[in-house]
Amino acid sequence: MVFFKYFFIFTLAFLCNSLSAQDSIPQANSKIVSYVKSVMGKKVDRGECWDLANEALKLVKAKWNYQFKYGKLLDRDKDTIYPGDIIQFKNVIVVTKSDNGRETKTETMKQHTAIVYKVYEKGDFEIAHQNTNFSGRKVGTSRLVLKNIKRGEIFIYRPITEN
Repeated sequence: MVFFKYFFIFTLAFLCNSLSAQDSIPQANSKIVSYVKSVMGKKVDRGECWDLANEALKLVKAKWNYQFKYGKLLDRDKDTIYPGDIIQFKNVIVVTKSDNGRETKTETMKQHTAIVYKVYEKGDFEIAHQNTNFSGRKVGTSRLVLKNIKRGEIFIYRPITEN
């Protein structure tokens, strides 16, 4: 009986923590992630990287300048990054090593736009984007670990809505 009591308390605490973390995601961001999920593997508009963010922001009626500034600019070191935030890459080179450390993969993004799809931990994301080498003009996901950025700049934006 004692086991079940502690199991119940642990389970309840876990569920409350999960719900509160999920509840903290801004509503517009949640809608953007749902939209991205609905178009996964599909071509959005012309298949340009920018088109995915554009359509997602139109869906939530976000305010932005239509020139790569997708809302409120976040400080990636201080602000919490949520799924549904938008990343703009400028002259970025990302170098990742395989699990065994013997192989490296270099990815170059001169001007690229992606949406944070999942947050694993601070600075470690799954991003959704299109017009990539791995998914072509269809929406796909890849891992982005910020410490693997060797050159260039990224800008992370929080969509701004009237709600």
